[in-house]
Amino acid sequence: MENHYLFLTGKLAKISLEKVLKDVCQKNDFTYEVIDIGVNVAALATIDMITKKLNPKISHNATKIIIPGRCRGDIDKLSEYFNKQCVRGPEELKDIPSFLGLQGKDLDLSKYDTKIIGEITEAPNMKISEIIIQAEKYKNDGADIIDIGCLPSTEFPHLAETIEELKRNNFMVSVDSLNPDDLLKGANAGADFLLSLQEKTIWIMDEVESIPVIIPDYPEEEENFYKLIDRLISHNKSFIADSILEPINFGFTNSIVRYQRLRKRYPDIEIMMGIGNLTELTHADTAGMNALLFGMASELDISYALCTQVSEHCNKAIIEGNFARRIMHTTKNYNMPPKDISNKLLHLHERKPFPYTTEELKDMWSNVKDKNYRIYVNEDGIHVFNNKNFYTETDAAEFYQYLDIKNDDGHAYYLGMELERAQIAFQLGKRYDQDEMLKWGCSVDISEDDIMKFKKAGHTMRKIKNNSES
Repeated sequence: MENHYLFLTGKLAKISLEKVLKDVCQKNDFTYEVIDIGVNVAALATIDMITKKLNPKISHNATKIIIPGRCRGDIDKLSEYFNKQCVRGPEELKDIPSFLGLQGKDLDLSKYDTKIIGEITEAPNMKISEIIIQAEKYKNDGADIIDIGCLPSTEFPHLAETIEELKRNNFMVSVDSLNPDDLLKGANAGADFLLSLQEKTIWIMDEVESIPVIIPDYPEEEENFYKLIDRLISHNKSFIADSILEPINFGFTNSIVRYQRLRKRYPDIEIMMGIGNLTELTHADTAGMNALLFGMASELDISYALCTQVSEHCNKAIIEGNFARRIMHTTKNYNMPPKDISNKLLHLHERKPFPYTTEELKDMWSNVKDKNYRIYVNEDGIHVFNNKNFYTETDAAEFYQYLDIKNDDGHAYYLGMELERAQIAFQLGKRYDQDEMLKWGCSVDISEDDIMKFKKAGHTMRKIKNNSES
């Protein structure tokens, strides 16, 4: 059966939407109908407004109803009203083709292969209550295991009590130390994993039940490491192997090759990779590094990744790793590259930052009938227009000389805020949508409440402006 989509929109967007759909329809198997909701600006429509203005019978031929992306309200209520599935479309008309093209792709980002071990590096200097708070944050960000780091030459008298309290709070726990006494104490307190055992400390395995992460005495001594692994396999011991990821300019590339050789030689063992030696010791944004390393982890079937957040520029390492592992798992299962799946690791840039050309914006301008300023951004700069004028600048401050906002503090504040955000978007190549917060991937946690408060503030400022004009 051919799909028949019913698009609901505003008066100003109706002609443009029909142009986009006409082109898309020729390349896809569906028919469509566009209905004017009865408002000028689609973004100002609400679910309640739609139910008041439209008869439910208009949907009898539709297989799906698509409403404006910024339409506020309970969409389930609308589906019940029309007795048809209702979905929010994209916020911009230019995104309609990709929106329709992705329908039916059921990409599940809930699963992953690589477990994240989140290390609390300053645990000896923290109170137990502080450690629990940190552990809860790491868990919420995506850590599966909380690693308690022990510091060289630093007393940790509350180590056992810390492990016991974490276990009481249902955490999986590891202890990270090269001191055998710390490892034994942590294991006897209930730690699930021990980081890290070498040839000289492998005897600890016979004393405790915790699963050890084993590392080579020296990363380059692969054959000795393999002998240790062979011995543990022959004795039917449970363990996790780590070849040691080294920093850039100190053997990074060779260490990646060692992980590959380790996996090729032992296709069935569990492997861990410590991410921090790259992220902590490289002053570059960590989202891309985490994407690359978790991509390697996906290809090499690495079971665990140790993530640290010591340096301030690494303060999102765990949540970045959480999204990276899910994206890599999903795209691996779908046999596709990790693109067009999620924007969570795109912090400074966008897949499609500029939806409209300047010519298209000027065509849009020709249909504007009111004094309200519209703001758009593309590669040519920041564009501001209303029914009278169309201005383009690359510096937001330049608009002050043009805009009619004298003796209107509220409107000046609103436009100043929007134009500053527009300039940031222009400079970085980010997507700007008026009355919307800029999106920074998973580095900024923006809740639905935050978004609604932001939109409400914008609507309030415009309402004050309109009231002052009248």
